[in-house]
Amino acid sequence: MAHVKQKGGYKGSYDSESKRLGVKLFGGQKAKSGDIIVRQRGSKFYAGENVKKGKDDTLYAIKEGKVTFSKKRKKSYDGKNKKINVVSVK
Repeated sequence: MAHVKQKGGYKGSYDSESKRLGVKLFGGQKAKSGDIIVRQRGSKFYAGENVKKGKDDTLYAIKEGKVTFSKKRKKSYDGKNKKINVVSVK
């Protein structure tokens, strides 16, 4: 056993606060103007009709309506097609 108490924390004894990312309004729910729909890092979801993207990649509604999620084909830079998630408010 140690005869001297440990000083300070050990490596990895701290953790950052969670950022509360994810989908905030799901498909079929009503959104008011300015409501946050998705908080994300990077573009997991893309902005569709009546949705805008903030500088931290947050998607928010610009008009009142119902939230809808859909998939769309997008051509990649190398010519391949990939499916992307699109969020719209209708």
